[in-house]
Amino acid sequence: MALINMALQGKGGVGKSFVSSLLAQYYLEKKAKLACYDTDPVNRTFAGYKAFEAEIVRLGERADELNPRYFDALVEKIMTAEEDATVVIDNGASTFLPLLGYMVESQALEMITGAGHEVRLHTVLTGGQALNDTLQGFSQLLKYVPDVPVVVWLNEYFGRIESRNGDGEIQSFEQSGLYKRSKSRIHALVRLPEVRKETFGHDIEQMMRARLTFEEATQHLDFPLMARQRLKMSWKAIHGAMDQAVL
Repeated sequence: MALINMALQGKGGVGKSFVSSLLAQYYLEKKAKLACYDTDPVNRTFAGYKAFEAEIVRLGERADELNPRYFDALVEKIMTAEEDATVVIDNGASTFLPLLGYMVESQALEMITGAGHEVRLHTVLTGGQALNDTLQGFSQLLKYVPDVPVVVWLNEYFGRIESRNGDGEIQSFEQSGLYKRSKSRIHALVRLPEVRKETFGHDIEQMMRARLTFEEATQHLDFPLMARQRLKMSWKAIHGAMDQAVL
């Protein structure tokens, strides 16, 4: 049956739409029957990529509102997806908690998996000032949706994902109590390593602003030769990490 990927995180601006675009690019390279949806009411970044032909799905009349009937329409699309389709859904930070609450209330994910579809939730943890907020979003995801595997994307663009334990020692996410408690729920960890912002980081930002895939950007003459080389290197590393995660 279909593979359903949902990107969810309560903190905005941490790379969730970037992760959705990586998933779409990865599955396109594998010649998957791809169906993409963008439900973000504020920043419809994912829908801006022409390569994905993502459909915009409204979840409410306001940015922070969830109208159950609108979400029901999205579930209908998922339930009627082709048997071997791969679905990627990018959800907005502003509707994170209302969406989680309604999915629990309506048992939507149970219905989807009961129909034979495979569901994976994708969330982003990031270093720097947003670390605690993204950890909280991850914890809420585990609490509200207890039976669906989660892919955790470790986005180190803003810094390493580290915290201090009770003894004041610096520990990685994999050494943390949260990871150890939730390890059985985690389908895979995908690390997006810290890069030099003046070169690799700048190239990726320019690519994202233009709403281009890595393949498109590496063939685009607006990008200097060395920028295209760095983007090729970046995609090779990310693609390898996604292969290792068995996505």
